[in-house]
Amino acid sequence: MKLYRFLSDDDTSAFCHKVTAALNKGWELHGGATYAYDGARGVMRCGQAVVKEVPGTYTPDIKLGEQ
Repeated sequence: MKLYRFLSDDDTSAFCHKVTAALNKGWELHGGATYAYDGARGVMRCGQAVVKEVPGTYTPDIKLGEQ
């Protein structure tokens, strides 16, 4: 089955570490990163979609971050 996650965080090194951790667990980038300004907080936010092929059958109770 193919899994999908969308990672997001403030535009800091924490976001880069989050994406790097996912890549090192076998996730692959899906498309380009996105950026948006959070006017309420006054910060830039980043997002990146990642996908991963794993054995099994999809169910909504799968904990994607543990894959």
